Amino acid sequence: MIVLGYNGFSRGAELFGRLYGATGVGRNLLVGHDAAAALVIDGEVVAAVEEERLSRVKKTSDFPAHAITWCLNSVGVDLDQVDVFAFPWRFSSAVAEEMISGICDSDLPVAAKFDALRSTGELYTGMLSPDAVYQDFVERTGHELDPNKLALVPHHLAHLMCGAYLAGGGDAAFLVSDGRAETLSSVMGELRNGVVRQFDESAVPMTSSLGVAFGRITRYLGFVPNNDEYKVMGLAAYGPPPRHNPLLERVVRLHENGSYTISIPRDISAYYALFDELFGGDSEKREQFDFRVKVAGLAQHMVEAVTAHQVRALTAASGLDTLLFEGGLALNCVANTKMLERSPFTGMEVSFGASDPGVAIGAAVYAAGLRNRPADAVTTPYLGPSYDEGQVQDALAEYADRVEWREEPDAASIADRTAELLAGKNVVGWFQGRTEFGPRALGNRSILANPAFPDIKDIINLRVKHREPFRPFAPVILESEAPRVFSMGKKTSSPYMTFVFPVRKEYQERIPGACHVDGTARAQTVNERQNPALARLLRAFTARTDVPCLLNTSFNVAGEPIVCSPRDALECFLATEIDYLIIDRFVITKKGS
Repeated sequence: MIVLGYNGFSRGAELFGRLYGATGVGRNLLVGHDAAAALVIDGEVVAAVEEERLSRVKKTSDFPAHAITWCLNSVGVDLDQVDVFAFPWRFSSAVAEEMISGICDSDLPVAAKFDALRSTGELYTGMLSPDAVYQDFVERTGHELDPNKLALVPHHLAHLMCGAYLAGGGDAAFLVSDGRAETLSSVMGELRNGVVRQFDESAVPMTSSLGVAFGRITRYLGFVPNNDEYKVMGLAAYGPPPRHNPLLERVVRLHENGSYTISIPRDISAYYALFDELFGGDSEKREQFDFRVKVAGLAQHMVEAVTAHQVRALTAASGLDTLLFEGGLALNCVANTKMLERSPFTGMEVSFGASDPGVAIGAAVYAAGLRNRPADAVTTPYLGPSYDEGQVQDALAEYADRVEWREEPDAASIADRTAELLAGKNVVGWFQGRTEFGPRALGNRSILANPAFPDIKDIINLRVKHREPFRPFAPVILESEAPRVFSMGKKTSSPYMTFVFPVRKEYQERIPGACHVDGTARAQTVNERQNPALARLLRAFTARTDVPCLLNTSFNVAGEPIVCSPRDALECFLATEIDYLIIDRFVITKKGS
C-alpha cells in the first residue's frame, strides 16, 4: 500500500493576509505552516521532506508541490500509483458549525461578529473545507484525484500518530500541545492495543492555547512568534527561577481535570499593554537584557507549570508507564526533561517530527491503517534528498572560481581529516547523505566545531550564524559515551535533541562550548546504526583530542532554511566565515583563504 501524506495550502498566505492581516512575522501563524510531504510504502516511511528545504522559503505554508514531487520521484512512484492521499487537517461541517457558534457566542460587538462570520466563511469555502482541499490538490498537481482517495486526518491525531509510529508502537499515554488544531490546542489520552482514546474532558480549546500564549510573549520580547520560542527558552536560563509568576496568578487558571484556561487579548496592542502591566515593562525596558531575561523566565515557568499540571492529570487517568509528547510545545526540551523527571512515567518519547512537519508522516501512517510499526521498518530522520558524486562535482564546478577542493579516498580518511580540522579552532560545514526531516540538524546538514574552546560559541554566533550571542549550541556525542558526560536521569539516549541534561562537573571545564549558562546541554546521542558517518567522525575526533563530543548546529544562517543541496551548502559556506566545507569525501576551502 502506498500512502502520501502532505501539509500545506496554496491560498493560506493570501487569505490570512487579506482577511486577518497576517503579514510579516504573522505569516508564521498560518494554518499549514511547515508544509511537508511524506511517503509510506507497505508500512515504512521511505521519504519525507519539508517544502522549505526545496523552495528555500522558511516555514512556508504553501502547497508542498516540490516536496510531493521529490518524494514520488525518489522511489519511482507516480501519482496514479498512490492508494491514499492523507491530509492532516479535517475541517468538517461539524467543525465549521463549531467555528460559527464560537463567533456567535463571543462577546464581540454585533458588527464585529458579522465581520468575523464573513471572514470565516470565505476562509472555510476558499481553503479549509474538504471541497477546497480537494480542489487545491487537483489544481496544483494536475492530477484528477478520485475523491475517495483523499483522507482528511484530524490535526492532533496526525501529531499523535507520527510520535506513536516513530516510537515503535506499544501502549502509552499521550499529550499533544501546539498553537492550534481545528478547534483545540491541546489533547491528552491513551493509546492501548493500537486504539486511541482521547480524554475529552481535559481537551483545551484554541482560545486558551498555551502555544499561542508563549508565542505572544515571544513577540513581546522582539522575537518571531511560532519560530523563536526556543530563544525565549534559552534566554530564561540566564536568570533564577521566579519566586512568583503573575502569568499564573492573573492569566492562567488550572482545572482539576487537567485542562486550563488562558486569558490573553488577541489584539497586539492589547496584549502588549497587559504584559507591560504584568511585567512592569515599557518599550524601553523591552530592549534591556535583564528585563528580557526576567520575562523569558516567567514565560518558560508558565509552560513548565501548565504542562506539569497536564501530566499529573494524565498520570492519574492512564496509569501507563510511557508518555508520548507531540506538537510544537514538545520542542521545549527544558520543559520536556522536567516533565519526565518529575513524573511517575518511566519513559518519554518526543519524535524528530514533533512539530508541524511531522503531521505529514502522521497523516500517512494513520491513513495506512498502521496500529504498530512493522518490525522490519527502519526508523530514521534521514528521509530527504541525497546527492551522488556527479551532482556534487557539478556543483563544485559551478563555483570553481571561488572554491578549491580535494577528494579523500574513503570514509575513514574523510573522518580523520575532518577530525584533524576540528581539533583546531576551525568551524566546519558537514554535509553527508540524506537530508534530515524536522527542525533539528541531526548530523547530515550540520555546522560542527570543537567545544573545548570557551569562545567557540561566540565565534559561531557572530561570524557564522549571525545570531544573538546568548544562544547555546547542542553537543553531539556517541550514545555509549553520553552517560559519562551528562546526568541523563531516566533517559539512556536522546537522538533528536529533545531533552536537556546537566553536564557533569568534571566535564564542564573540558567542554565549555557545549555548556549553557546554567550548566546544561541539549545533547544529541548517536550510534553506528543511526548515523555511521557521524559516529566514525566522533570516534576519530575523540581519539585525536580526548574531547568526547562536538558542537552541532544547523547548517544555515539566521532566517534561512537548513541547506539541502550541495549548491545550498556552497552558497552558505561562501556567505559566512565557515572555515571548511565537507561534502561527502570532498574537503572544500575558499580560494585565497
